[in-house]
Amino acid sequence: MSKTQKFIYRSVFPCTARELYDFHSRPGALERLLPPWDGSEVVWKKGSLAPGGKVLMKLKQGPISFPWEAHHIEEIPGVMFQDVQHKGPFAQFSHVHRFSDTPEGALLEDEIEFALPFQSLMPAIATRQVYKMLTSIFTYREHTLTEDLKLHARCSKKPLRILISGASGVLGSVLVPLLTTGGHEVWTLVRRRADPHKNEIQWDPQNEILDLSSLPDLDGVIHLAGEYIGLGRWSPAKKRSVIESRTRGTHLLASAIAALPKKPDVFLSASAVGYYGDCGPQIIYEDHPEGNDFISEVCSLWEGAAAPAKEAGIRTVLMRLGVALTPRGGALQRLLVTTPLGFFKRFGIGNQYISWMSIDDMVSAMLHCLVTPAIEGPINIAAPEPVTNIELLQTLAKTSSLPQALDIPAWFLKILYGQMATEILLSGCRVSSGKLKESGFTFRHPTLPEALQTLLGKLENNQTNT
Repeated sequence: MSKTQKFIYRSVFPCTARELYDFHSRPGALERLLPPWDGSEVVWKKGSLAPGGKVLMKLKQGPISFPWEAHHIEEIPGVMFQDVQHKGPFAQFSHVHRFSDTPEGALLEDEIEFALPFQSLMPAIATRQVYKMLTSIFTYREHTLTEDLKLHARCSKKPLRILISGASGVLGSVLVPLLTTGGHEVWTLVRRRADPHKNEIQWDPQNEILDLSSLPDLDGVIHLAGEYIGLGRWSPAKKRSVIESRTRGTHLLASAIAALPKKPDVFLSASAVGYYGDCGPQIIYEDHPEGNDFISEVCSLWEGAAAPAKEAGIRTVLMRLGVALTPRGGALQRLLVTTPLGFFKRFGIGNQYISWMSIDDMVSAMLHCLVTPAIEGPINIAAPEPVTNIELLQTLAKTSSLPQALDIPAWFLKILYGQMATEILLSGCRVSSGKLKESGFTFRHPTLPEALQTLLGKLENNQTNT
């Protein structure tokens, strides 16, 4: 048998050991702690942390992906649990999670014992690379778990029943685990045949089909569904599809919850900062009028479709979302995939402002809006420091330790993408997040460098016990 190596990571969190253990035992915990930068994902899970529980993941290391199946073999609730590799890339892998109370807070000790295939023949650098990888992963876990626990201490004091549309999208796939690890019950709208054992409800916005009669009384509804707008050229058919995917679904859902015998307290409906159009360097607040371009028209119609909920007395929040940053989708993923050896210096002139937000802050803001009665109507959901296109690409190159190459001229982008390039890639909007901040929201990533360091696995680690 190969000689094993040991990796230990200790971290202290602002809660009790039991609360920390409960977080790990809830649905979505693994998804919340999975690092976003390498494309790894959970394929399925069975059981719990108790012996007999299983999980299958698809792990990625660079361009290579491979299955990883782990089995839970021991558990003392509130104290520890252990999982081992059943199938995967290691010759041997065991992970023990230990929880204990200290005067400073809950101590979590992660102890991993592993062996590489043909370890005795492997160069020392291979083992060092595993240590480096594990350190990055657990540093990210410590940061994310700390911030999630703080958020739930503020916003998850009582469990809520929440219905979500667009749960399988880039935002929804992060939002659902955030909510479930806070102890909330989540139901999701799906267009395929629903699985009631997974709290799914089928709907068909195109044919105005939605039956919510099987649901318990809801506390809130979060509507994220809508066709993605930022890929390819906008043909007349594409424009119609984009508008209808937003207005039909929003009106159907708003009308359905407005007709419920017991209405939810709050309806959060997605919109975008594109509502304001191209605004140059001017700082934009929620009372600014809508712009004059296609995206502004889409957002205006989208927000208008939520009216039935408001008219029924449901607190309605129109979330004007900025650009969500995550390596798992959207703008940041496309930049990382299309420029693996370096980044462009600018798109067009490069002075267009981007109102960005890390995806964890964005879904955290949704939970905050859900439980904050004072928030109503339009609200900008974006980081407090928008950046120009030049600043974004410079910071991304610096964080990734990659060079910057050529500019992309505006004329070239317009040839490729037409109106989409003009309104998304070459225009800008510098929104204020003052309303969100004044409502008591705390940003975990207020600046772009902080966000990118977290999302790309570049956080500094000062531990010496690995």
